[in-house]
Amino acid sequence: MSAVTDQGNAGLRNPSKVLTAKTVEAAKPEAKNRREIPDGALPGLYLVVQPTGVKSWALRYRFDGKPKKLTIGPVLLKREGDEIEGTLPLGQSMTLQEARRAARDAIQTLGEGRDPGTAKKEAKAHRAADTGEDKDSVEKQGQRFIARYCKPRNRSWKEVERQFKIEINPHWGKKGVHDITKRDVLDLLDAVIDRGSPVTANRIFATLRRFFGWLIERDILKASPCAGMKKPTPETSRERILTSDEIKLFWQATEGFDHPFGPMWRLLLLTGQRRNEIAGMKRGELALDDDAPAWTIPGARTKNGNEHFVPLAPGAATLIKSLPRIGDKGFVFTTTGETAVSGFSRSKGRLDLAMLAILRDTAAKAGDDPARISLTPWTLHDLRRTMASGMAALNISLPVVEKVLNHSSGSFAGIVGVYQRFDFAKEKRAALLAWADFIDALVTERPAANVVKLREVVA
Repeated sequence: MSAVTDQGNAGLRNPSKVLTAKTVEAAKPEAKNRREIPDGALPGLYLVVQPTGVKSWALRYRFDGKPKKLTIGPVLLKREGDEIEGTLPLGQSMTLQEARRAARDAIQTLGEGRDPGTAKKEAKAHRAADTGEDKDSVEKQGQRFIARYCKPRNRSWKEVERQFKIEINPHWGKKGVHDITKRDVLDLLDAVIDRGSPVTANRIFATLRRFFGWLIERDILKASPCAGMKKPTPETSRERILTSDEIKLFWQATEGFDHPFGPMWRLLLLTGQRRNEIAGMKRGELALDDDAPAWTIPGARTKNGNEHFVPLAPGAATLIKSLPRIGDKGFVFTTTGETAVSGFSRSKGRLDLAMLAILRDTAAKAGDDPARISLTPWTLHDLRRTMASGMAALNISLPVVEKVLNHSSGSFAGIVGVYQRFDFAKEKRAALLAWADFIDALVTERPAANVVKLREVVA
């Protein structure tokens, strides 16, 4: 004999309350014990609330005289978009109504004399055998997602590919996309946050949400395990720029850094280009012997995919010329000659320590307590923002600054970007010369007519 059980009911004298969307949302966890709240509308269906607050659906029943429990899936409070038709596969996040449908299907299986738990395992095995060679594994579908969706639409598809290889596949690669639950997503994101990378967790979540949405569009999934989830950590727009005194401190500290990092950090500030673009610089991209030295970054290495012409101030050109030639691959910033430089975080940490040492030495000479001196945190990308802000302070127009930065948004977004092909070469050169002169006057403390004081108070 098989039967559905409702441990929360004590006959008609103490009927269970019918669950509603509001009671499901309001259900609170207990400090130490798991709660199982029966649904009065469907005997055997339970709302399970873990001490951590995680909620899921389960069906309790008896088969061959033994009590059993079937996990239906995580709780989804509200489904965005169209209502899901039919019954969702077990393991997917479900609303109350969807969980009831899944439970009724399991009860029907029970009525046919079969164990719903065994049927679940058989369905999973059948699906795996049906697909062959893990066709519906996260790894295989991830490859298709990148090839068919990301590459044609997103020039930063390589970052998505990296996320799958480094962050997602090591955990889920061999699992079927049908078997990924909301709990799996939360566990993956929590692990990334716990290692100190909250922004990376947000980026991975955005990729997963689009990935599972794409699977729904292709009729591979009926529902996304990301449904009802929000970005795991809040983000605020950065406004950090280096002050005039910090620029001088940065320049002084980089004097103690040999090739490749000291010159590379300085070139970041002088040109305002992205870290990876400068790190991957090759000698074939440079024209240094002309009266107007320049660097042309190929579209394959820029964020927006457009070839980018960067005029070089004399100081920047001299800096590049002074660098040693290592290997025959053409990399300007390299230690092996075979690949571009890496290890930015470690070197940036050394730079911070060097800047802090200078600050504390100065404080000690002035009779202050060095231990009370600290360095306001900043990132390498803040050098790019510092240049943009500094150019604005030099009365350089926004469109020219955006062209220097190779932005395709802002003044050149949409239809303007399509028809505005003027490359601002002369204007960019004048802007970068003015900026380089500002830096030189600042760090050498010589007077210059166009040197203005950058803001000292940073938001």
